[in-house]
Amino acid sequence: MYINKKAVIFIADVKAFNKFDRKSYMFSVAQIKAAHAQVKSGSDFPAYIQQIKAFGLLRYEFFVEDGHTEYFGTDGYKVAAEPVYAQKSIADNASSSALSQIIADHQQGKSDFFTFCQQVADAGVKKWVVDTQAMVCTYYNLKAEEMLAEPIPQAGY
Repeated sequence: MYINKKAVIFIADVKAFNKFDRKSYMFSVAQIKAAHAQVKSGSDFPAYIQQIKAFGLLRYEFFVEDGHTEYFGTDGYKVAAEPVYAQKSIADNASSSALSQIIADHQQGKSDFFTFCQQVADAGVKKWVVDTQAMVCTYYNLKAEEMLAEPIPQAGY
């Protein structure tokens, strides 16, 4: 029986490459923060989502109470970012109509990120979840009820 040593080495190299290739799609909080630093208002949000999606990020959950975020990738990969501001209280009486207006204003560049976070807290938003596969951002109240699901455009608003 003849064994082609070059073929065996090639197969081993492909297995090593596939293992490396999968790991190369793991993202870090530092990468995400660098991408987010380019966001000046809600009008920059679609480009930001496209960028973090390219990192291999499937979804993330942003918690309005203190601004911490949990990021999720393939194969159960998860990283978390520390809170970005002091703890805020979330309004008990959630208002989807107020939230809609706050989002519209933010998308037009009328508020910065921290102002937006305070406004959505006042409107009763506990967290939002961005699904980069479905390209939708869903807002939830303190009872974990969906308040609004906002499609994320491929380009700017």
